[in-house]
Order: sequence, then structure tokens, then C-alpha cells
Amino acid sequence: MPYILLILTALFWSGNFVISRGMHTDIPPFALSFWRWVVAFLILACFGLHHLLAEREKVLRHRNFLIVQGMLGVAGFNSFIYMAMQTTTAINAALVNSSTPILIVVISWIMYRERLRFRQGLGVMTSLCGVMLIISRGDIVTLWNLQFNLGDVLVFIAAILWAQYSANLRRYPVGLHPLTYQIAIVIVGLTFLLPLYLLEIAAGKTLVVTPATVISIFYVAIFASVLAFIFWNRAVTMLGANIAGPFIHLMPVFSTVLAVVFLDENLTRIHILAILLIFGGIFMTTFRVGKKKKA
Repeated sequence: MPYILLILTALFWSGNFVISRGMHTDIPPFALSFWRWVVAFLILACFGLHHLLAEREKVLRHRNFLIVQGMLGVAGFNSFIYMAMQTTTAINAALVNSSTPILIVVISWIMYRERLRFRQGLGVMTSLCGVMLIISRGDIVTLWNLQFNLGDVLVFIAAILWAQYSANLRRYPVGLHPLTYQIAIVIVGLTFLLPLYLLEIAAGKTLVVTPATVISIFYVAIFASVLAFIFWNRAVTMLGANIAGPFIHLMPVFSTVLAVVFLDENLTRIHILAILLIFGGIFMTTFRVGKKKKA
């Protein structure tokens, strides 16, 4: 069951990448992030507000954890992704974001002292080479000249934030209802997003209200926010972040297909090589071939 949840999560988030890229001229980044979570909160409140009220004492006891998770997973990750979509493609964003499983391993090692084996370290380097290949557009010289595409760099920052969010789930409060957790972190996220959204409006960037923008917001609210977050949180608490993380590598596959079909983006040899490097690194980092038992 948790593996099905992870596959669906990757699919829903891939759609989020494609929609945010396709609608980037009509929906400013903080507008999309803010209204996405407003709609998600209203949906979650219908089903889980009574859980939040019943567990308010537990929420207060774990408020520091919930504040950090809301800042990382709700306000931080999504905002960086949507800002990135102003200057990069859905395919590139999904490929760079697929470094997240490697980052989860690294952060788990740094923050929680999980041992990093030589093979895992080699996997980290291999996958990050794939990420750098995407950022440099296949021209490694640009890395030395720091001529990065801003959007790709923002996606990589978002991946770091999400990796930290996922690694932190090992500290999920025992017995806390999933809807209580989700509503709590959404409230935190909206608290940080509101002033940023108001600054965006003051800068003259406004949401163009059309049937397409409304449908887009409802998609990312229902599928990429409510369902995907609940599925991901459930799967990670059941399997662990290091096991769940590799399923993010399904996103480049889903996003590439969706972007080629709906956005007329091109699949190049650089993308294919980057996919091979990233997948190879994820395999080395995550999977282990067991020793055969002696007869």
C-alpha cells in the first residue's frame, strides 16, 4: 500500500511542475503558493478541524517541530519551485528535483548520524553529477564561471528544503492524527506566505482570474497539496525517508511525458544522460544486494 501511495504522489507532483510552468505568465509564484494552500486548508478543515481541536494540547507540545515543517514543506519548498518555474522548464525542474533522495541520505547522515557507506557516497556524487549536468546545460565550463540558470538553482534549493522536511518526519509525534499534522503545518505555511503574497501584489504582479487559472489552483490544492502530502507523510512514516525517497525519481519520467505532450518541451540527449546519472546514483545509494546464504 505505501508504494502505491508513493507512485501516486510522484504523479501528482509531476502535474504540479507542469501546471506551474504552463501557467507561469498568468499566476505569479506566491499567488499560486498562497491560494493553493488556502484552498487546501479549507478542504482539510472540513474533514480534520475537529481532530486539531481535540489534539490542540499535543500540537502545542510539538509546536517547534510543526513550525519547522510548515516553513520547510508548505511555505519554503513550494515557493521556490514556483519561482523557479518563471525561468526553467518542467523537465529540468523535475530532473534537478530528483536529486532529493540523495539529499535525504546526506541530511539524515548529518542531522541524525545515519552511517553513509562508501557505495552510498559514490551514489551521492554520481547523482549530483547528473544535477550539475542539468544546471550547466551540458557545458561544465559554465559551472566554473558560475553561469547558472536561476530557475535550476532555485529548484535545487527547494529540493534541499524538501529533503530536510522528509528527514525530519522521523521525529513525527507519536499518535498525532495525520489531518491534525497537515492542518497545523498549513496554518504555519500560510502565516509565512501571506506577507510574501502581499509584497508580490504591491510589486504589481497579480493573479489573472480565468477558468484555466482556477482549475490549475484547484488541481494543485487537491492533488499536489492535500492528497500528495498525506500520501507522502503516511508512506515515509511507514517505510522511512531513505526508502521512500527514491520514488521521487519517478517524477522526471512523469514530468517529461506531461511536458512533452502539453508544453511542447524538447527531450535532449543531455536530459537522457542526466536521467541515467541520477538514476544510477539513486540505485547505488538506496538499494543493496543481499549476500547469498550458504547452504
